[in-house]
Amino acid sequence: MTTYNLRLKAKNELTPHPTVQYWRKCQVEELFAMPFMELVFKAAQVHRENFDPQAIQLSTLLSIKTGGCPEECEYCPQSARYDTGLEKQVMMDIEEIVEKAKIAKARGASRFCMGAAWRGPKPKDIKVVSNIISAVKALGLETCGTFGLLEEGMAEDLKQAGLDYYNHNLDTDPERYSKIVHTRNHDDRMDTLGKVRNAGLKVCCGGIVGMNETRPERAGLIASLANLDPQPESVPINQLIKVEGTPLENAEVLDWTEFVRTIAVARITMPKSYVRLSAGRTAMPEAMQTLCFMAGANSIFYGEKLLTTCNPEEDSDRLLMDKLDLYPLSYEPSEV
Repeated sequence: MTTYNLRLKAKNELTPHPTVQYWRKCQVEELFAMPFMELVFKAAQVHRENFDPQAIQLSTLLSIKTGGCPEECEYCPQSARYDTGLEKQVMMDIEEIVEKAKIAKARGASRFCMGAAWRGPKPKDIKVVSNIISAVKALGLETCGTFGLLEEGMAEDLKQAGLDYYNHNLDTDPERYSKIVHTRNHDDRMDTLGKVRNAGLKVCCGGIVGMNETRPERAGLIASLANLDPQPESVPINQLIKVEGTPLENAEVLDWTEFVRTIAVARITMPKSYVRLSAGRTAMPEAMQTLCFMAGANSIFYGEKLLTTCNPEEDSDRLLMDKLDLYPLSYEPSEV
């Protein structure tokens, strides 16, 4: 029996849990439909009730094993099924990973996130990444891993190694999941999230917008995240980075106001979660990012690369934070 056992009962309806407010998809759609400035204002109020609005959690993401993934996700350049020009690489050496983590910490990151392009790790992989996690944790950083679908006992092994967070995104509206991902289903994701929660790990779980979805489908994604019990501690909201060779390379450009609306609705429905501006920030002007912070975003990926795609350079991020009088949240190992 997993902690996350939400399942679709009927159209637009999820099995509720008593410890979180249950959000119907239609209720989330109503939030999206609010006048833009009213929505941002409401989200800003919710944010200030739960967080210091000037503190931003900084995470650095490193791909420790790149390319050659057997999964078929239409948004992902790491899939072996697509010709994106990305060469498959072996696992990085632990010394190189630790050096990258030291640099990230020196530049202000409080969390170091590591990703590997697998459908799911094998037992021998867990032994390798456990050693890596322990070494990074010893530097005084929070640790996060995204390694795909987990088998029984793997989450416990990662927890024992010192992993703090496990990232496992729901990607899109559960009702359109099979249109975007063709080698696993929504229940597979929920099963791994249950294993992660039962092991005592914190959850990093979000999705991607700009994949030709409708506003009701964006609402479905947010509802599925908000109805997890407990809600994810970290919610990355990614804007699709269109990569040549993937099926979504010609996806329609999402209007910037719709992305800000998504951030605001995520903040209102998940008031105590860290809402992270993730992929796609290189295409976001400073004013757009500023509105996202106003609407409740309080975490960013900080570093020159997100797995295989570019990210704003640290200097530009710190300059923007200085302009906005924002400061990095420091990690305290004893904090809950």
